[in-house]
Amino acid sequence: MKVLINRKPVEGPWGGGNNFVKAFYKYLPEHGHEVFNTFVPDLDVIFVMDPRYDELGISINEAIMYKNQFPNVKIVQRINECDARKNTNDIDKMLLECSKHIDKTIFVSYWMMNYFIEKKWQCKENYVLVNGVDEFYKPREKIKNNKVNIVTHHWSDNYMKGFDYYEMIDNLCKNREDITFTYIGRERGTFKNTKVVPPLFGEALAKELGRYDLYITASRYDPGPNHVLEAIASEIPVFAYAEGGGACEFAGSEFIFNSFEDLVEKINKKSYNNNKTKISSWKECMDKFNENILLKC
Repeated sequence: MKVLINRKPVEGPWGGGNNFVKAFYKYLPEHGHEVFNTFVPDLDVIFVMDPRYDELGISINEAIMYKNQFPNVKIVQRINECDARKNTNDIDKMLLECSKHIDKTIFVSYWMMNYFIEKKWQCKENYVLVNGVDEFYKPREKIKNNKVNIVTHHWSDNYMKGFDYYEMIDNLCKNREDITFTYIGRERGTFKNTKVVPPLFGEALAKELGRYDLYITASRYDPGPNHVLEAIASEIPVFAYAEGGGACEFAGSEFIFNSFEDLVEKINKKSYNNNKTKISSWKECMDKFNENILLKC
């Protein structure tokens, strides 16, 4: 099949969607598909990562114009965004309008799918495909300091990623010699008792992440957070805030905290089970995409 994806991969630390794009280019040709990022005649599928035009790719409006010329092409869109995620007010309306024109939808979690179906999503063929992780996310030798070493990591420094809770953990560390907190990624310059590691990606991130004992995510309404999947793949117990959206789905019901007091109680146990979510590799993710989406177009 001839498949166009409307984004190009970016090298370096970037959002989780970029990992999907890289896997798309890497693994779909193994299934015999030709992958393009510009229009060519007689495409079978146009895959829309983001409906907006930018320097990395074309927009859904151009995809619709192409479909008017080549009616047999199928438009498939991946949904990993919503207004609740960053407290915006224009994303939901834009995506709901897109749903009138696409043939199939991939949602990155059941939470994300239910969010839009409740808002009258128009596309009738919907599928949940959870992201994969790179193979180098695995258990590592831990920091040996007789403390509970807590970590989180984010590419975005948007406040909705949970910075109110991270600042409370930072303050907790001031009076606790038995715990540490490390933040990996872009931050807001508010931490006083937290070790900050600049943004990492790939194997460097995996090696750093795997050293810790406990992972906390306080991200709000997160559609399908890669940071949770990467931590679980590293076999670090992950606790997620109750308003975490896809983060709660991935972490599992027994790993949810409802308040800071609840979180502190969980930290104090100092003995944690691992999350039960099965994590796929990116190859397995693309195999599922091929079998359940492309071959059924």
